[in-house]
Amino acid sequence: MVIDQKEFVLYNFPQGRVTDHRINLTLHKIEKIIEGEGLNEIIDNLILKDRMEKLEENG
Repeated sequence: MVIDQKEFVLYNFPQGRVTDHRINLTLHKIEKIIEGEGLNEIIDNLILKDRMEKLEENG
């Protein structure tokens, strides 16, 4: 089974880093993200990417 690296989120605890390969976003605040405080930044970027893709599809 081959996993496309663009479709996953990497949690690097020693470096305190979270990388979301779906949106090419790296944040250096893993503890806040795990606690839920930093999730909005990831979610907002996912929504933005989705909207941009839809705009490109429609024209």
